[in-house]
Amino acid sequence: MHFTRRFWQVVMLAWVLLGLQACSQLPRNSASLADAGKTAWQPEDQLKWDLVKIPGKVTTQYSVVKLNQQSSLMANALSSASMLRKDLRIEPDQLGQLSFSWHVKKLIENADMAQRDQDDSPVRLVLAFDGDRSLFSAKNAMLSELSHAVSGRPMPYATLMYVWCNQRPVESVILNPRTDRIRKLVIESGGNRLGQWLAYERNVRADYEKAFGEPPGALIGIGIMTDSDNTRSHAQAWYGAIHLN
Repeated sequence: MHFTRRFWQVVMLAWVLLGLQACSQLPRNSASLADAGKTAWQPEDQLKWDLVKIPGKVTTQYSVVKLNQQSSLMANALSSASMLRKDLRIEPDQLGQLSFSWHVKKLIENADMAQRDQDDSPVRLVLAFDGDRSLFSAKNAMLSELSHAVSGRPMPYATLMYVWCNQRPVESVILNPRTDRIRKLVIESGGNRLGQWLAYERNVRADYEKAFGEPPGALIGIGIMTDSDNTRSHAQAWYGAIHLN
């Protein structure tokens, strides 16, 4: 029973990772091709990104609303988890600044992104990177092979998430409890700045090197995710425009 439960946890994790590994491997329609070079997305654009559902999980609901007279993508998570993601490809020498904003009114009580059963966050901005998968550990190679078996595609070489943590200091790096190929960079912590729009500008290359200790490969996907499935709670967040410069 314990093995079966862990197996399906890995499958569900792989499914999330696969959502950010679709670029250049799935056929695209003309609209996707026309949008391939775009690196600035308003909330209305984000809502058109691919919705990645996780088997066995309730889907977080996303919609475009006005908050404080500002257009935003609202995420409403009721014990749920799902991601909106966008395919792209930006080579390492083209990586620059990432600008984005979000608004959170309440943190998720008891959430702890370092703990498997408490790994929830009101906001996540997710970046997926290509790389040399031959360098994977045995565990990560198995997870990538499982991803390939489930969907025909391996998992991303590395995934970096910008997150809001309940208690860990800003600039802390949190390793995912299931695979070290997902790392979370805390850019907001605690409740002092709840209830307001917060804007960020991040150096993608520097943040990747801080999190993974090596230069990044090509950026192959971007996504947003609000989840509350592990803590069985309610989370809401609002995302503003996203720009890659």
